[in-house]
Amino acid sequence: MTYQIDKTFEKIDYTSKPLEKGEYENCSFVNCDLSNSDLSAVTFADCTFFACNLSMAKLIKTAFREVKFKECKMLGLYFENCNEFGLSFQFDNCQLNHSSFYKTRLKNTKFKNTLLHEVDFLSTTRYSKKPISETRIILLSTPNATK
Repeated sequence: MTYQIDKTFEKIDYTSKPLEKGEYENCSFVNCDLSNSDLSAVTFADCTFFACNLSMAKLIKTAFREVKFKECKMLGLYFENCNEFGLSFQFDNCQLNHSSFYKTRLKNTKFKNTLLHEVDFLSTTRYSKKPISETRIILLSTPNATK
């Protein structure tokens, strides 16, 4: 297991060489292809993903703590399989179509200019266990949000 801090990973194709299991803190992933990757048990803390493809990645026990996704393609992800401890993320100009947050506790999650077609929010709550309809989730979707 690796521990990476304050590093930038740019234009890496993780479909041919998998991301090493471990903990990534304050790291940036730029134009990386993580599609169909197994990100199980990987921890991302205060990381940023910019213009990355994470479609169909496995997220079993994956920890996302204060993670920002910008202009990312993230189709078919099952966020309910993530590690719930400290789960916190923001999405800006991303594609999250066909993803699922089923029974996921979301805290101040923001979806800005993000496509959310056929996304499952059933039984999703914030940390106070109030229904999603009472949660401060900002849904600002525009038709031209992402390519």
